Amino acid sequence: MRTGERVPSAWPQSVPGLRAALLLGWLALLCGCAQLPPRAELLPQHSLAPATEGAIAERVVPALAAHPGLSGFRLVSDGTEAYALRTFSAQAATRSLDIQTYIWHADLTGKLLARQALMAADRGVHVRILADDLDARAKNAGLAALDAHPLIEVRLYNPMASRSGKLAAAGEFSAGFKRLNHRMHNKSWIADGRIALVGGRNLGNEYFGASDGKNFVDLDVLMAGPVVGEVAANFDRFWNSPSNYPISQLSPEAGSEAALAKLRTVLEASQAELAGSGYETILHEDPHVQALLEGGTRLHWSAHWRFVSDDPLKAQLPLEQRSDVVRTLLPAIGDARQRLLVISPYFVPGERGTAELTGAAARGVDVRVLTNSLAANDVAAVHGGYSRYRDDLLEGGVKLWELKPSGEPAKFSLAGSSGSSLHTKAMIIDGDAVFVGSYNLDPRSTSLNCEQGVLVENPVLAAELSTLFERQSGPQRAWAVTLDGGELRWNDGTKSWTHEPESTASQRTLAWLTRILPVESQL
Repeated sequence: MRTGERVPSAWPQSVPGLRAALLLGWLALLCGCAQLPPRAELLPQHSLAPATEGAIAERVVPALAAHPGLSGFRLVSDGTEAYALRTFSAQAATRSLDIQTYIWHADLTGKLLARQALMAADRGVHVRILADDLDARAKNAGLAALDAHPLIEVRLYNPMASRSGKLAAAGEFSAGFKRLNHRMHNKSWIADGRIALVGGRNLGNEYFGASDGKNFVDLDVLMAGPVVGEVAANFDRFWNSPSNYPISQLSPEAGSEAALAKLRTVLEASQAELAGSGYETILHEDPHVQALLEGGTRLHWSAHWRFVSDDPLKAQLPLEQRSDVVRTLLPAIGDARQRLLVISPYFVPGERGTAELTGAAARGVDVRVLTNSLAANDVAAVHGGYSRYRDDLLEGGVKLWELKPSGEPAKFSLAGSSGSSLHTKAMIIDGDAVFVGSYNLDPRSTSLNCEQGVLVENPVLAAELSTLFERQSGPQRAWAVTLDGGELRWNDGTKSWTHEPESTASQRTLAWLTRILPVESQL
């Protein structure tokens, strides 16, 4: 409602407003019963020293000796390889397993990975799990049960006081939106202090090519060497931050031996669910997985890299100081002289980002961006924010591609799912630097959510990521977006559209509303 407009007094029209007011009041009363207690006093914890024995150390230590002072990197674009790396590293760990995640689904791969963490703890491995509570609250019982194991500890980032119920959650959000709007989007998987996986993947079927619906096109980086120490130190920084709570403090009654025994039964059943499934077949057939089993995983080594992560208390910092990731990327973008390739599924560059990208294009840099089309985007509202800047980007010389969806049900195959949505967050600068992380080029990643990533100088990695970009932006998988006489055009070489191709009326309506409403800071 615009300022100065009167609310009609007729009863039928005022009922919705009355109901909304009553609902908000009721939710406020509801959340008043659930107050987050003061965080318990906890002694600082630090990662265990890197393992010197076991399969991981046996592979990594000789490689480090052959590349003194360097760190090794491998792009992991294949979903089954990404799952297998997590599984095998958990199986091979002898000392420690640290897991940091935004989402951990209770689906097949989510349960299988939880089973591997539990089995590692049974062998004497120290397991720490740090999960964002926006998703973890719905899995509170399972996470609390894991925490009952003497060698597993679970902490939750920016948790809610209530531990179940949608209405209770709505009540807390209605009164505590400013606090709860800040989330931890980081993803790290660190085994034995020797190897780490970071990138865009959460833990769940659609991130590992195991969904029978839509799967995500995503990317991790497998790392070894000194960079792993920085990832581990950052995990410790988040683990010890007052931004998170031990789940044992929030749900002391849920973490019992009986609950753990019940969870074991559920997790063991996931192994039977995998057996004979289509996903198990693909795991056995995938050449990347076979190379991993045979010790053939190859790393590319570099002396020039930087791991960067936002502060776990990011929300308390002045707005211009919140994003350490942006402060790392902006100079790199400014230094680009030949080529700048950006992959961002949720792409809302804003005025600053648009100016940086078009400024690079004006310097003669070949600037290309791959993002989701409206039809492929799982958050249509974000697409509305992006569309505000699409014309300016194209007029400024930036080349745009939007990933296609697929109308057919996804099928397991080594080529990936037939139904897909972009989830990769990456950048290529000239021919020798790549960035891979959790950071989307949008306001939420910049100012609200904690993000991280790694910037590496290595021409082989840059060439590999360029190949991925070319594959995903090709006409079979994406539409090229252009301006023709001031009008937008989508083209795949066989057909041209003058409107958002393959999108639904509801998607277009939501995107349009987001474009005109003042909500960009939340996208």
